[in-house]
Amino acid sequence: MVWNYVIAVAITAVISYLLGCCNTSIVISKYFLRDDVRNHGSGNAGLTNFYRVFGQKKILFVILADVMKTVVSVLLGAAVLDTFCGQPVIGKLLGGLFCIVGHMYPVMFGLKGGKGVLAGGTLALFMGWKVALIVWGLFILCLLLTRFVSLGSLSAATAFPFAVGGFYQNWIYTVLAAIAGGLIVWKHRENIRRLVHGQESKLQFHR
Repeated sequence: MVWNYVIAVAITAVISYLLGCCNTSIVISKYFLRDDVRNHGSGNAGLTNFYRVFGQKKILFVILADVMKTVVSVLLGAAVLDTFCGQPVIGKLLGGLFCIVGHMYPVMFGLKGGKGVLAGGTLALFMGWKVALIVWGLFILCLLLTRFVSLGSLSAATAFPFAVGGFYQNWIYTVLAAIAGGLIVWKHRENIRRLVHGQESKLQFHR
């Protein structure tokens, strides 16, 4: 039984991490637009910085690709853990978690990736509509009230483990959700500093 878990987790971790490493913001900006997004703005390869640099027309493919790689990772994890251990929910969380890690620290791009917000939001959708409602609701509410994408992301990431723990009542699920949310908060540490000092940029909508 233990070896089943080891094999299942290893398969899920490796494939999901590699899928997460396919950072669309970097791929599109560096190889198609010939202008690496990491050389502009905050220097981050995340969705918000890409939008600020290249605008809304080019961001749609980035959103679709980032969502799809997370969907594949979550479904893969659920299928593998269900097959080997009968634990599809743990598989969802592991698949999403390692996809987030790959997105943040892509091995083929010098471990300099995005902040994993969209991947985390996609994972929340797979954890049930109640979890998704809390996570996405907080994100949208904070964004509309403040226009700080970072504040919305931090609120959603912090709420994720509480929502999972509250609705599932399973400590393993809660720990995995806390790791995923904690990583997103960690990647926003510079945003937290700027928010505290009143230096964070608000989202400006392109016309």
